Amino acid sequence: MKATFKIRYNTEWGEDLFLVAGDRKYPMKWGEGAIWSVSVPDFPVQDLEDYTYVVMRRACIERTEWRHHSRKVPKKSVEALFNDSWIDCPVKGCPFPREHQAPMFDTPGFRGAGTAVPVFSLRSAAGFGIGEFRDLHPLVDWAAATGQRVIQILPINDTTRKGGWEDSYPYNPVSSFALNPMYIRLQEIGVKEDSAFSRKRNELNALPEIDYPAVFKAKTKYMRQAFAAKGEADMQDASYKQFCQDNAFWLDEYAAFCAERDADSPDFHRWIQFHLDRQLKEEVAYARSKGIALKGDLPIGVSADSADARFHPQLFNLDSRAGAPPDFFSKEGQNWGFPTYNWEHMAADGYAWWKARLRKMAEYFDAFRIDHILGFFRIWEIPAAYSGGSMGHFNPALPYSADELAKAGLPEDPAIFLEDPHRKGWFHPRISPDTSALDFQQKKNFDQMYWDFFYHRHEEFWKLNGQKKLPELLCATGMLACGEDLGMIPQCVHEVMDHEKILTLEMPQMEKGRPWPYLSVCATSSHDLETLRMQKEDDRTPLECAGILQENLNSVSMLAIFPIQDWLSIDAALRREDFMSERINYPANPHNQWKYRLHLNLEDLAKETEFSSKVAAMIKASNR
Repeated sequence: MKATFKIRYNTEWGEDLFLVAGDRKYPMKWGEGAIWSVSVPDFPVQDLEDYTYVVMRRACIERTEWRHHSRKVPKKSVEALFNDSWIDCPVKGCPFPREHQAPMFDTPGFRGAGTAVPVFSLRSAAGFGIGEFRDLHPLVDWAAATGQRVIQILPINDTTRKGGWEDSYPYNPVSSFALNPMYIRLQEIGVKEDSAFSRKRNELNALPEIDYPAVFKAKTKYMRQAFAAKGEADMQDASYKQFCQDNAFWLDEYAAFCAERDADSPDFHRWIQFHLDRQLKEEVAYARSKGIALKGDLPIGVSADSADARFHPQLFNLDSRAGAPPDFFSKEGQNWGFPTYNWEHMAADGYAWWKARLRKMAEYFDAFRIDHILGFFRIWEIPAAYSGGSMGHFNPALPYSADELAKAGLPEDPAIFLEDPHRKGWFHPRISPDTSALDFQQKKNFDQMYWDFFYHRHEEFWKLNGQKKLPELLCATGMLACGEDLGMIPQCVHEVMDHEKILTLEMPQMEKGRPWPYLSVCATSSHDLETLRMQKEDDRTPLECAGILQENLNSVSMLAIFPIQDWLSIDAALRREDFMSERINYPANPHNQWKYRLHLNLEDLAKETEFSSKVAAMIKASNR
């Protein structure tokens, strides 16, 4: 169908208008009366269901509409004209440039409270040694009863490799789309609760922490038995066939990847994903019915041994690994073990892979945390030959040429410079240099180059990188975006976050030298840090903990989301006795075992009316 689109819009110098449909951009032409238009000879009719207009400057999205357009045409239409009007935000006082799928976030002055807890840490009598999607149900009931509006979880993607402790790491997925099979409720896929099942469940549930290898072995055995018993019948169901059709763009590759790994049938893995999707979506619908938004977590990396990298290697730099330079979390820096992204290739199709990934997330979440948002501006890249984060460099970057080093009288010494692995003759100053061999003048020259490189040289360069990517991704869904912006963050990151109205992360122990903004999430801790009680050598009293939580609740931040350990810390009878075992992750340890689990069942938590009343009173007192 030939489709012509027209819209009136007054641009400023350097701005252009584009039609965006089906993840494609169509440049428009300016006409008399500030009417912009474009005619597309073979416009896909299905793209009329969701299209929009964007203002662009320097190849970056400068401004977007509040919501997208949707049109219908008579069947067999061969030509159509659409006269549109720019859709501005109709909510007076709303700070956001785009509509969110959870309307409460767009309410002017909205402030909400919430709880952060990994799914694997949830505990219930019906579970099987690890938290499951169904455990969100009683958690939602407790959150709703106390006046909370958000539940934040860690990544829930499949991390399965061999069923060992390395699989417990939620930030190293083997698929950016598939859900983790360990979160399935076995009883709902046909597993009978006989004596052997109950015995094993009781054994695993009695453990104070997760025994991930034991849980994996037992649950996998039961899943395979259930598939053998009823998989064939399920696969004839219309809902199963529809799920496979709707998710074919990632499901077929993932199933083939898993089948090759396990030497079994791809159908088994499709079947498991079907049931996981159904169980989670039912809990999502229940949460939304209770006024609770689920907040997901977007890992910055994807494993080199993932289905994504296997079928789409062009999207990654498989000869490099992402990590972090020496910082607050680790004196030696971090090597996260996954490849960096080939952003140039991703840009060629409008970041289609990222948009598909986010749209899948939006089926489950109304908000999401962008893990290491700095990675969308630049990443700390470590050549695969090295294990330490201190041997890394920024990518992208503006390294110094050999001529620049020579003019400064500096040697091409690996003690102070690392040669760019992709551009011979270009050099990055080492983040932790050894300047002992330099004379006084050389040290002075190196210090000037070092300061310029790490604090000035890249500001506009990295800002443009972020401007190119983030608006493209944010336009793909209606999820509320929150950025993890802790650590050594260039000013350009916050400039772009402010322009796109991405919520910052604020913590009392990691102040940024300025007042907390309204568009922020404040937290007392995170999965990477010590809990509230651990932050004081000899523990904190329930009264001290309550005071700190109340201070955060009273803050200007739009969202105040606390780890469930910190909520429980205000009650002497409910808090964990061994407070030093509350931490979830040690970022400096690449072999950390992610095994933290609540010490009480969620069913019992719901019965603790006195505790719930305390939480509710604190939230009410803060006007959240």
